[in-house]
Amino acid sequence: MFELSQLRCFVAVAEELHFSRAAERLNMTQPPLSRQIRLLEHHVGVQLLERNSRTVSLTAAGKAFFPEAARILRIAEEATFAARRAAKGEQGNLAIGFTSASGYSLLPEVVRRLRECAPGVSLTLKELVSTSQVEALNAGELDLGLLRPHPMNGELESRLIATESLMLAIPEGEADAWPSEPTLSDLHGKPFVMYSPYEARPFYLMLSERFARAGAVPDIVEHIGQVHTMLALVRAGVGAALIAEGASRLKFDGIVMRRLATEPVEMVCTWRRDNDNPVLALFKQRILPSFDNK
Repeated sequence: MFELSQLRCFVAVAEELHFSRAAERLNMTQPPLSRQIRLLEHHVGVQLLERNSRTVSLTAAGKAFFPEAARILRIAEEATFAARRAAKGEQGNLAIGFTSASGYSLLPEVVRRLRECAPGVSLTLKELVSTSQVEALNAGELDLGLLRPHPMNGELESRLIATESLMLAIPEGEADAWPSEPTLSDLHGKPFVMYSPYEARPFYLMLSERFARAGAVPDIVEHIGQVHTMLALVRAGVGAALIAEGASRLKFDGIVMRRLATEPVEMVCTWRRDNDNPVLALFKQRILPSFDNK
């Protein structure tokens, strides 16, 4: 079978119709160029070029062979570039898990920056609560998780990627009964829609600890795993709820949002330490640092 180097020699001569110019273009001398052409003709089994001391022309077989030879060289070059892009993480797939709250603010920004940095990368996006993301990361089903700080095993690594305020969601009809700048203490004894200790355990633990520090004991009427369900219950007048600021972009008629006077909540990105996906490496090296000033 012929080699790519022989095809390059033939294509150069076919385009130049001149051995000297073709040799100069390929940075070689004429004798090895002629040998490469003869070897190619031997492998193909037909004469491809008519040549004498003055002129070079393509035979009928050469004219048929020329466009196919050029196409093979283009494919080989494209394959080389594709392999190099994949090795750099500029091509390939990244499976990202995200919470419903991060889907309204953080995820779109992550996707935008990835597209700008590596437009050849395809994404697989899965909405999962934080606990399920940790399970999927451990199982190798996700490359990256966008989740709340969560107890991790030694196989996983996390970095802070964003902070955001807590917002108090209250039924519109009860807005006048709440202060304009509410605190956790204002929720003491009030009907409250709490996060599930199973599906949304990180947020449940975080709020439980903050309520304990504030000496506030809300009247928990429901435990819910997903923020859009919590907001539906708030709109129905079941109780108030606390959500991350990004999720407040999920508009519900009949709900008033007020910023809570408390420390912000964190969002981390998490991955397996042994994940060798080049796209993940690109994310950690070039995308993650760009969130340092968020």
